[in-house]
Amino acid sequence: MKTHLFAGAIALALGACTQAPTPFPDVTSQTAVTNRAVASSIKHSDPLAGFVPRSPTGPRDWRTVNQEQAEGN
Repeated sequence: MKTHLFAGAIALALGACTQAPTPFPDVTSQTAVTNRAVASSIKHSDPLAGFVPRSPTGPRDWRTVNQEQAEGN
């Protein structure tokens, strides 16, 4: 327990002795001007367009189904 406390105290002491962080550069003059008149409008598309509902055809013999879907066929 004492080693954890000692390690934490050293980390805090070393962190207090570091330099001040460098400030971020001013990038407001570098940002691109966007013309909103040029942007195209977003059109809604139905995510379920083209969906075909499929219902189960019923239970079948699993051996027959496996042989139908085998790579050799």
